[in-house]
Amino acid sequence: MQLLVELVERYGLGLVFLTVLIEQIGLPIPSYPILVVTAALSTQGNYRVPQVIAWAVFACLLADFGWYRVGARFGRRVLALMCRISLSPDSCVRQTENIYTQWGAPSLMVAKFIPGFGAVATAMAGVVGVSAFAFVFFDAIGATLWTGLAAGLGWIFRDAVDDLLNVIQSAGRLGLAAIVVAFALYLAIKIVQRQRLLRQLRMARVSVDELHSMLKDEPPPLLIDVRSAGGRESGIIPGSLWFEPRAPDEELRNLPITEEVVIYCACPNEASAAAVAKRLMKAGFHRVRPLKGGIDAWIASGLPLETPTT
Repeated sequence: MQLLVELVERYGLGLVFLTVLIEQIGLPIPSYPILVVTAALSTQGNYRVPQVIAWAVFACLLADFGWYRVGARFGRRVLALMCRISLSPDSCVRQTENIYTQWGAPSLMVAKFIPGFGAVATAMAGVVGVSAFAFVFFDAIGATLWTGLAAGLGWIFRDAVDDLLNVIQSAGRLGLAAIVVAFALYLAIKIVQRQRLLRQLRMARVSVDELHSMLKDEPPPLLIDVRSAGGRESGIIPGSLWFEPRAPDEELRNLPITEEVVIYCACPNEASAAAVAKRLMKAGFHRVRPLKGGIDAWIASGLPLETPTT
């Protein structure tokens, strides 16, 4: 533990830059504790709190601008990829679309404070065509607020942090093992939550080709779009009805009763679609299936979209 403290005191700025960069890229490395501890030890190191903030902001901008450019280049496919590798993929795309639709580029000022929104919001900015100047301006404000809060907490509570480090240091290897176990437990909880979600979503899917054929039948299946309002602006599968996944169960009774129901979204593993499908089955709809691959699979197959009615 003494070696770890010495490394923070000597290489604190490099450690801050590296951990913040890795986290902002999207990997589950909690950089906030490093920011707090590094700022608390700034009086003992070869750096000052403003330098800690500056290097952290630089790391944020570097990672964020990379995602911004990728989003501008590859579009919505990037959002699906980012949420698919996320430890919390169930509401990733929908949450991002809802917040970004409401607030636009200024949402970047608070994006890093919202779990699961930070990295995806930077890619969303590129997807929707935010100018590079506006992106850097708002993202820099958000990065400064986010890193400044951590550094400020570390500076204000530096005595408490020193006491905590002394306790851990006195515990020797046991203290270091406690930190490693705590981090491993954090990852394990997130992974278990993800696997639980995936198990819940294991139900029969309908393929794009099968749905295309079904829409020619009489009567056609009830087709439900559970994307956000912003996501629907790019077009819907012809004949779709819109349903808000968080709407009360009473609204389910207003849907037309049909033998076949197909639900689609724009999220990894068809998470939102499967969640609504389970609600519909509990409400008495017997054959309800999510569309495999969601709207992205429909578009990739070259099938037509229509403009949603307001």
